[in-house]
Amino acid sequence: MTESIQKVFDNFAVTGGRVTKVEQCYNGHISRTFFVSVDEGNEERKYVMQEVNEYVFSDMKTLMENIFAVTGFLYRKAVENGEDPSRSVLRFYKTKTGELYCRAADGKPWRIYDYIDGASTYNSCPGPEFFTEVGRSFGNFTKKLAGFDATKLGEVIPNFHNTASRYQKFLEAVEKNAAGRKDGVKDEIKFVTDRKDICEMIVKTLENKEIPLRVTHNDTKLNNILIDDETKKGICIIDLDTIMPGSVLYDFGDAIRFGASTAAEDETDLDKVTVNMEMFSAFSKGYVGELKGFITDQEIRLLPLGALVITLETGIRFLTDYLDGDRYFHVARENHNLDRARNQFKLVSEMEKRMDEMNKIIIGYMNLE
Repeated sequence: MTESIQKVFDNFAVTGGRVTKVEQCYNGHISRTFFVSVDEGNEERKYVMQEVNEYVFSDMKTLMENIFAVTGFLYRKAVENGEDPSRSVLRFYKTKTGELYCRAADGKPWRIYDYIDGASTYNSCPGPEFFTEVGRSFGNFTKKLAGFDATKLGEVIPNFHNTASRYQKFLEAVEKNAAGRKDGVKDEIKFVTDRKDICEMIVKTLENKEIPLRVTHNDTKLNNILIDDETKKGICIIDLDTIMPGSVLYDFGDAIRFGASTAAEDETDLDKVTVNMEMFSAFSKGYVGELKGFITDQEIRLLPLGALVITLETGIRFLTDYLDGDRYFHVARENHNLDRARNQFKLVSEMEKRMDEMNKIIIGYMNLE
């Protein structure tokens, strides 16, 4: 492994040196990630090297152009704000020939960026105060990018959070019934079709320009923030593959879907699945507090809708993949995608029951009437 990593490493315009240690990181589910230590003569440096999954990210050019554009913008913002950009922004390297990524001998695409020391990611949330910091961190990320023209970014995955489009693909999967599973999920299919109008809400709101198009992360899970080991403050947002034009409703919604659920997204005991309102309030406090004055009142008012729509969309994606024969999401057991879909649909039902309470919390933090 060290030898093959060395061959890839030598393509990039870094100081250069001998790879001394390679550790694989197993947190990600899409691309392969390695922490690579390099002896550069006077010092040892550490990098992150990733083999990108082209099945998911087929347009490497757009993917890396987006990342370089956004990180370059954030670097300049960090300098303006007196921050240390080496800790607050991921620094990606071009190849020695000026390319944004390289291909290994087997044709697979690779990229490299600096490892940020003294910081960690978390796969579970220690408590509400921590989740407030998560909300603040993602809000700060959006705030810093408020001056970036979202139309300059390409769609790495077209219609990624176009829930109306996801709904149409779901109907096609039902009609095709590729895996012969349709008859066993009639209740789940009805759950989705009963909410067709919900699927169109954010898309129509954007199309009608009721809310602005913004740069969005689109994968706002807890483990996509580097937390400083000493201060326990969020210092850097990572995993920028899905940086695209979108709405703050997407980012808020995915964070709540993942972080304010009382159970893992594949929990089969649906009695355990509901919305932890303390966690919803905690994240909202950090997110809204950071963005107050930087996004519109209408965006703030619609944040709970974002949580509902993105949770429904995720359930639709799981159910669509189940109907297609589990081709997209990795499954670890029989009916895994169906379990995930049912879990997300239960969370949708719980959000529907608590929508008034969610709205009151958001309005309270924004001091809106």
